[in-house]
Amino acid sequence: MSNYQVNNTNINALVSWIEQGVVAIPEIQRPFVWKSSKVRDLLDSLYNDYPVGYIITWQNPDARLKDGTISQGKRILIDGQQRVTAIMAAISGKEVVTKEYSKRRIKIAFNPIEEIFEVQNPAITKDKKWIPDISDIFQQGFDLFGFISRYCEQNPEVTNNRLNEILQKLINIRYSSIGVIELAHTLDIEKVTEIFIRINSSGVNLSQADFAMSKVSVNDQYEGPLIRKTVDYFCHLIKSPAIYENIKENDQEFAQTDNFKKIEWVKSYNTNIYEPSYSDLLRVAFTFKFLRGRLSNLVSLLSGRDFETREYKEEIAEESFEKLNDGVLKFVNETNFKRFIIILKSAGVINSKLVRSQNALNFTYALFLLLREKRIHDAKINQIVRKWLVASVLTERYSGSPESTFDFDIKRFAASDDPVNYVKRVEDGELSDAYWENVLPTNLDTSVTSSPYFNLYVMAQIYDKDYAFLSKSITVQQLIEERGDVHHVFPKKYLQNNGYNNRRQYNQIANYAYTEQAVNLAIRAQAPKDYMEKIKNQIRTGELTIGEISDNEGLDKNFRMNCIPESVLDMDVNNYEEFLDERRKLIAKKIRNYYENL
Repeated sequence: MSNYQVNNTNINALVSWIEQGVVAIPEIQRPFVWKSSKVRDLLDSLYNDYPVGYIITWQNPDARLKDGTISQGKRILIDGQQRVTAIMAAISGKEVVTKEYSKRRIKIAFNPIEEIFEVQNPAITKDKKWIPDISDIFQQGFDLFGFISRYCEQNPEVTNNRLNEILQKLINIRYSSIGVIELAHTLDIEKVTEIFIRINSSGVNLSQADFAMSKVSVNDQYEGPLIRKTVDYFCHLIKSPAIYENIKENDQEFAQTDNFKKIEWVKSYNTNIYEPSYSDLLRVAFTFKFLRGRLSNLVSLLSGRDFETREYKEEIAEESFEKLNDGVLKFVNETNFKRFIIILKSAGVINSKLVRSQNALNFTYALFLLLREKRIHDAKINQIVRKWLVASVLTERYSGSPESTFDFDIKRFAASDDPVNYVKRVEDGELSDAYWENVLPTNLDTSVTSSPYFNLYVMAQIYDKDYAFLSKSITVQQLIEERGDVHHVFPKKYLQNNGYNNRRQYNQIANYAYTEQAVNLAIRAQAPKDYMEKIKNQIRTGELTIGEISDNEGLDKNFRMNCIPESVLDMDVNNYEEFLDERRKLIAKKIRNYYENL
């Protein structure tokens, strides 16, 4: 049997299917991403009888009910949602939801004399040649004869007969052909998932998370739309709290639910450390509640798939929706989320730039929720979560095949009586002395400032409350919070003047240190031994010229904080490579000490 069949329908029938619920549009209430000009172009193509592509539908697999009968699945529109929404907005006058979750009309104007479409604007509304909103023409009971008479009086250059022809052509857009690709309901979930994520919709590759969200949002029986809105609104609120009032006003039904009350705390909360997308939220909730890592499995479970018999059972779908809803609510719970952020801060993570692996953050939150559900002691949770996050970043654990690694790790943590033991086993296998003494210093040989290893060094400095290079009152954390910058221990200009013209050479992360701007300006393009001579002189005389260091003990302490080898006091360009080698070892040692003390 073929995986799909291709049929033709028309716009009128398609709109009717949507309104009657024969075909479900999973994302009809989510923000409409098309520009108004793209809606205009679609109408122009329909008017000129140009092809406008295909929509793709899939009927859920038939599920076996408890009484042995079969429940026929609902057809889901899995591609073409933006086109269908655009048609309903322009022709039926439906409002669309903006990115700010406010509702607005997209009004498409039509000039019958020139037979052109345009997005309505103030100039058009004043021009008698334009029909300012074509949806008026499509309204039931529209007085076409009276409209033609009035229009021709105001625009005598067009005859009644000609205008009638043009308007009939416009109205006949309703009968324009559109292709429908129907995926066979007999296809298994994996095959449909693969087809779904290969579809390119408006230039954006669809993902398994998109498919999962579609599956959730069309299931009215198990409150799928409620779950989807909870996910979607939370993720938008965490990034833009200002949209709270728009959501409350434009989705009053959801605003009356307990789920809305459980997320409204976000409107007055600001964090730039962890701002999850709906894909992140789904992944965390799924991994934590189902002890699985592959989102394609979530699609299967929501459809009711029994992985052993390969049948689809309604009780599995019901149980899966219940578990997903619980996982989502645990994710968005104010106490859980804020406590997780506090744990991240306690590990030195004070902004999102310090942990660029979203997968590491996602798994760590899933782990936190799992440990809470296992009723592990709070102090132990704090330690495990901090260590696992840092170990994951150190080893780039979730960079290769994150889903399979998620699957492996969450099952091991769930099965372990003492999760600390699993952390210890991973440490013994992947963070041996050889790693700290050889692998990590080698990884620090890079000029990429976004390197996870340099970020870990900065996190260690924040954790240890270290002062900036040659300062004794300004901390590294304060500089980062005030958007301070890293500077070169061996000044860039000095190195360039002495033959180091390659960025990879002078921008080595082992040459970087968080430094006050005033200190950096005082150092200018001097060799370390030259500006260090001034530091030694200010220690002798007490007259400050560079930074705040006024005694040898303070200088030694500052060197240790910033992993600066003492030999830098006598170094010039001839010692640059030696300096980098020494400092990489010191940075690696500091990161190790930081990790072991978490």
